[in-house]
Amino acid sequence: MIVLAALAVLLPFTGAAAGLLGSRFPRRRTSARTARRRAAWFAVVPVAGAAVAAAWLAGWQATGGGEAAAWPVRIETGSVPISVGLQVGGLAALVGVLVTVVALAVQVYSVGYMRDDPRYPSYSSFISLFTSAMLLVVYAGDLIVLYVGWEIMGLCSYLLIGHWWEDRANSRAAVKAFLVTRLGDVGFLFGIFTLGLSAGSFRIDDILAADLPKGTLVAATMLLLAGVAGKSAQVPLHTWLPDAMAGPTPISALIHAATMVAAGIFVVARLYPAFLAAQPTLDVLGVIAAVGMLGAALAALAQDDLKRVLAYSTISQLALMAGALAAGSEHAAIFHLVTHGAFKALLFLCAGVVIHHVESNLMSHMGGLRSTLPVTFWTMTIGFAALAGLPPASGFFSKDAVIAAIERAHGPAQPFLYGCALVTVGVTGAYATRAWLRTFFGSPRTVVLPHAGDHGGGHRRVPRSMLWPVVLLAVPALGLGFAGVRDLDAGSAATSVVIALLGAGVVYALWRGAPELDPARMLGPFRTPCERAFYLDAVYDRLVARPVLRLARGVVHADDRVVDGAVRGSGRAAVGLSGLLRRAQNGNAQLYVTGVLAGVLLIAVAVVVLG
Repeated sequence: MIVLAALAVLLPFTGAAAGLLGSRFPRRRTSARTARRRAAWFAVVPVAGAAVAAAWLAGWQATGGGEAAAWPVRIETGSVPISVGLQVGGLAALVGVLVTVVALAVQVYSVGYMRDDPRYPSYSSFISLFTSAMLLVVYAGDLIVLYVGWEIMGLCSYLLIGHWWEDRANSRAAVKAFLVTRLGDVGFLFGIFTLGLSAGSFRIDDILAADLPKGTLVAATMLLLAGVAGKSAQVPLHTWLPDAMAGPTPISALIHAATMVAAGIFVVARLYPAFLAAQPTLDVLGVIAAVGMLGAALAALAQDDLKRVLAYSTISQLALMAGALAAGSEHAAIFHLVTHGAFKALLFLCAGVVIHHVESNLMSHMGGLRSTLPVTFWTMTIGFAALAGLPPASGFFSKDAVIAAIERAHGPAQPFLYGCALVTVGVTGAYATRAWLRTFFGSPRTVVLPHAGDHGGGHRRVPRSMLWPVVLLAVPALGLGFAGVRDLDAGSAATSVVIALLGAGVVYALWRGAPELDPARMLGPFRTPCERAFYLDAVYDRLVARPVLRLARGVVHADDRVVDGAVRGSGRAAVGLSGLLRRAQNGNAQLYVTGVLAGVLLIAVAVVVLG
């Protein structure tokens, strides 16, 4: 069965190579239309094959097939060897299905969404490479192999966020995402080294089986937490994710539904026994989760950009998963991880349909789209219901599992975490209802601005290749939660639903009273700080960016005036000395004889005087 895991990883990689090298071959005789058609086949077919392989693996796991592992190559490093191989357990099999299904939906969706883009072949190839890297992270049995996939994911994020690099906002967003996540990855890499060197192996099973000192585990897991915060956009390294919405909407769907969960949250769950043995790390994770879930939810409530609403929503929902992990419930975190992947992919792809039609990301330019986009309206309604945690959508069951796990937890951070989780549920219901009402209800407010959204210029018909993935994703977004119906906690479920409906009801009452006004006005003077995400970017700009720029300018000045000045000064000194020598060596024989006689005279005088 491990062959299927290898196929799942290699098929998208092969598709990426074929798309980059074969789409335009031979270049002189291949039209742009032919290249895009080839690229579409190279993109969709291998990822579909990977999805079949991942589903087969998951089915094999579900029927009691057991864990599969293979270690074909052992690389001696001089200290701790690296085992290049794959390992598939129940968690990896489940997340592998999520990754491949979302990636396949994004590839099919992109055929229509990017059909006029001249760089579609490279775009689709990078998505395939992204998919292969995510699957390598999911199926890796060695932390070094996992880290390889982890870094390739970072590279692909950079390339895809900055796909429309001609727009400076896109290129800046890509660079910001790359730098912020790399900052977290430094800690992540040192955490891997700490675990591997202490256990004498980088294999995950060996590390979890090793009897490591608690201090080592705390240090290593704290370092790993830095990488988790960066890749899964958790406080304080979350600021890159909202800006990353400048990229194409299908990429936003892939990042939010698959990448974010196949990275940080998955790694914590994969190494969960080590985190359980390091309680201080879980306490820190709980505080980070509490601050992140509520802060991001409030920021989402104040945004006008639909994609940024969903971006802050992802930060908040991932913080809920992190809260479940901090509360000691791996099962609840993974359950919400899977359902969130389904309904968040649905929400982003639906948002792409809306943006494609209205040609603006701003909800103030939308409204009244319920009759214009009926399929999108009903499917996005399912997605918003799941996001708000309303029955019978999947998010209702998984969010209840998270809330119940946090309620039953113990520890110093539990009251703070539980209180923030309940308030977050209410705010989530509020911003989901606000986005739903402002997008699909009321009078049309469309004001088409040049290049206001992902594309520019007039309403456009939505291709079928964009609608089919949306319809299919609505099925798991609606029904996937019933897998956890047996574990439903009636008390916490009723509490969370009442709180969510309370938040939704407040927004609906405000909207009903004045449909032309934004319900976010209920935040009052607090709205601007929420809209600016509590000015954290400004804080980083003053505390980090500006001092680094000043230091860089000082280094440039020192290099120019001191280092280069010394080099230039030595050159001028050499030129001056050569000028003196040149005057002595001017070809005048009388001057040479006079010099010799003067020297002889000086020697003679010295001999007489000194005796």
